[in-house]
Amino acid sequence: DHHVNYGSGSGLQNRVAFVQNDPSQYDASIRLADLQVSDTGTYQCRVKKNTVAVHEVIVTVQEKPATPQCWTEGELTEGSSILLRCYSR
Repeated sequence: DHHVNYGSGSGLQNRVAFVQNDPSQYDASIRLADLQVSDTGTYQCRVKKNTVAVHEVIVTVQEKPATPQCWTEGELTEGSSILLRCYSR
């Protein structure tokens, strides 16, 4: 039907577009811009000519981890042991 159904409250309205200008030319691929963790979900492509064909894809968007915080524990002298600790959310 040449349109994208965004679902209610999805926030996708300004970030989804067909890759080709005319999806009836056998390419109904979409591009999702500015991915967000909240975009994780099941996406469905429904093509209707004489019959309806449906394909679902599960998309999982993972958040980039924060910059790790690192520090050492132990005496910083030659021959001694130290522990390097790092933490990231």
